[in-house]
Amino acid sequence: MNDIVAGIMAVAAREPARVAIVDGRGREITYGELGRRVAAVRDAMVAPPPRRERPGLRSGPRSGTRPGTRSGTRSGTGTDTRPGAEARPGAESRSEAGTRSEDGPVAGAVRPGDGVLFAVRPGVDAVALALGAVAAGGTLVLADPGLAPDVLAARMTAARPAWVVAESLLYTLSGPLRGLARRRGLLLPDLADPLPGRPVRHLYAGPWLPGVPRGALRLSRILRPSGRSRPGERPPAPAAAGTSADPCRAEAYGPDPAGEGARHPERADGTAYGSDPDRPAAVIFTSGTTARPRGVVHTRGSLAAGLEMFRSAFPLEPGDVVHTDQLMLGLPALLAGATWSLPGGGDLATELAERRATHTFAVPVRLDRLLRETPRLPATLRYLLLGSAPAPPGVLRRAIEAGPEVLSVYAMTEALPIAIASAGEKLAHDGGDLLGTPLPGVGVRIAEDGELFVSGPHLARCYLGEEPLSEIATGDLVRLDGDRLVLLGRKKDMILRDGFNIYPGLYEPGIAALPGVAEAAIVGLADPETGDEEVVLAVVPDGGYDEARLRRALPGIVDAAALPDRIEPLDAFPRSGRSDKLDRAALRDLVTRRA
Repeated sequence: MNDIVAGIMAVAAREPARVAIVDGRGREITYGELGRRVAAVRDAMVAPPPRRERPGLRSGPRSGTRPGTRSGTRSGTGTDTRPGAEARPGAESRSEAGTRSEDGPVAGAVRPGDGVLFAVRPGVDAVALALGAVAAGGTLVLADPGLAPDVLAARMTAARPAWVVAESLLYTLSGPLRGLARRRGLLLPDLADPLPGRPVRHLYAGPWLPGVPRGALRLSRILRPSGRSRPGERPPAPAAAGTSADPCRAEAYGPDPAGEGARHPERADGTAYGSDPDRPAAVIFTSGTTARPRGVVHTRGSLAAGLEMFRSAFPLEPGDVVHTDQLMLGLPALLAGATWSLPGGGDLATELAERRATHTFAVPVRLDRLLRETPRLPATLRYLLLGSAPAPPGVLRRAIEAGPEVLSVYAMTEALPIAIASAGEKLAHDGGDLLGTPLPGVGVRIAEDGELFVSGPHLARCYLGEEPLSEIATGDLVRLDGDRLVLLGRKKDMILRDGFNIYPGLYEPGIAALPGVAEAAIVGLADPETGDEEVVLAVVPDGGYDEARLRRALPGIVDAAALPDRIEPLDAFPRSGRSDKLDRAALRDLVTRRA
């Protein structure tokens, strides 16, 4: 299957009675119901707003009032604070792009590639809204709470969303309660008006709350049975045509080379739902500056190719239960006809047992905490996937002892996934962190300086506003062991001392496997006068730690030119991000202060 939406909708048409998703409260929805919800969202987003009435004209039964004349208070951005102010599908408001020129198409219906600012927490609504928005031709732009205001503003300017799909609570927290949210550390773009001067349309999940824009579509209303399309049926023809938004060019809108506009081509079996592998599906911001934000643009085809690679690496079939809040593991479950079980926020081991999960995902730091409390995982669990950061040998050993087959995933946002290795293979390997054999379809190239470049059908189409990609530099230094990739370290983390290049990743796994060491990291502290670096080994001690014994063991693991100048035992390593990755910059600052 070369299109993520088409693949899931095909399963919905083929297996309507099978359970697709179990939400955090244990409630089930079938593939047929999921398909209906996706179709309803898509239909609502491609439906044009009605023509605005001109004086002396009306387009429907007289109601005694005109749009916008009912009582209620509004903010300067067009926010209506009256309960029930949401619109039915296709309704418009003065704050939206729902107007028609005398001869031009209706603005407001999704055009292919239109940015859709997405702010919905993991759950059934999030899945239906995300798939429906992509099926309509939109490109998801994921909101990231906690960013500095200038970074948020730069990302909104780069992405230029035409729609906002969000929870009603987040409209309140980014509007009327913005000050309170900021004091609690939650920074959101102004969802009601994310890019001043650029009108947008809105679709929200949850009950009406203050801050929800006037005229916004309400998910619960568009999901009411009303003769909308079901999986396998042809969607309504949208109004917008002739232009498409291409996020891989600096110009936002250019001619649609196929002349198709927002029409949705159908396959003969009627399940394609706008199947077009080359359509942009998501923009994921990873780095960059306020002047030039770096957003990774994935297409429906690149995401589908990556998901198929995941499925090829471990068995996944109808009847399996995948317990995770990670899209890149939950979506392969839906493509395979399995059940996606969403966490409810309770104890993970308990939820795995209650849901009879067969697959799950964890980041190493959180898995370590779990396994120290629950050494054995439920017998139904066959596969445990690790990712986002390297796993220390101690965590790998405990994971293997917990029961399931443990697989470590090597991936990056631009190319999901690249390689997968079992925990047993990683523990048996010496001399760097074993990443595994590149998955079928993944192209690899190692540059002269050792940096890994990857390519393949799962590669992102481009960075936002830039030229299409043919390969991507990973920033990782690797070597080949037969056909297997071995990580030596990050290119930017290389340490230079006495003319010798030191790659921390080459030695850290071996040091962390020594008795009394839970974790190990090597950082360099530059001398401002000579430019040479002091090599510092930071360790998190485990039971039986003995620094003298560690120093005696290091020459057998670390090259003489890379032996540390100093060893610093720490209670814990500083971490950052949702995946709790090691923050090497903060670690450098910490060991500098302890010098």
